[in-house]
Amino acid sequence: MNACVEISVATVNGIALHRPDEIPDAENLRQRACSELLRQAAVARGLLSPDDVAQADGILSEAATLAVEQLIEAELHLPQPSEDECRRYYAANSARYAEGERVELRHILFAVTAGVDVVALRSRAEHMLIELRGGDESAFADAARTWSNCPSGAKGGALGWLGAAECAPEFAREIFGHAEVGVLPRLVHSRFGLHVVQVLRRQAGAVRAFEDVRGTVLAAMRQKSFITALRQYLSVLAGEAEVRGVDIDGAASPLLQ
Repeated sequence: MNACVEISVATVNGIALHRPDEIPDAENLRQRACSELLRQAAVARGLLSPDDVAQADGILSEAATLAVEQLIEAELHLPQPSEDECRRYYAANSARYAEGERVELRHILFAVTAGVDVVALRSRAEHMLIELRGGDESAFADAARTWSNCPSGAKGGALGWLGAAECAPEFAREIFGHAEVGVLPRLVHSRFGLHVVQVLRRQAGAVRAFEDVRGTVLAAMRQKSFITALRQYLSVLAGEAEVRGVDIDGAASPLLQ
């Protein structure tokens, strides 16, 4: 007798977010739910034809992408940061505006490749992180030689001294502009996969004057305001919708990928 296993499909107002035979990881599923909420809101506001069909892979059509951009521009009202707010933000985050900062580090890469079980990969990386948080440098190097998917694994995961420009931007944001030394208490995500990172030493850079980075500070504050406003808007949409099988509030970022 064959057992029949029923796979639950996550939905937004009855629209499936994935195929019945597909099990997206939690963050991918949240991103799809956010996209679908916005797509449906665009239809409801007459910005997108009701004939637009949601895709099983969660990728919006070109028309839907444009309509969602129009929706966000119309619905999100972002305050202009004041000079004082910009200066306070700069003072609290001045390390981010340093030039010449260098970091010596090791890492263990759990590569995300086609067909890999992302949930199992993340679980393995998280267990490795927990084990190494209390270990010594030799334990990290041994683990890198055994588990890392990066060629640096042969050298105990050593990447040497690096500047921010030598790293993928999403990796650099997690490493530079911080004071942490030792095994970082979190997994670092990059386009290559999941990294367990050990910072060995840091060389501080020279902090640029506020006047030199005013535009960058303003852009960072606008981005922060945008993410906050989008989270709030998505929360309202989710409250008005029937959402099943996905926790939108747990999303790391509500931005469309």
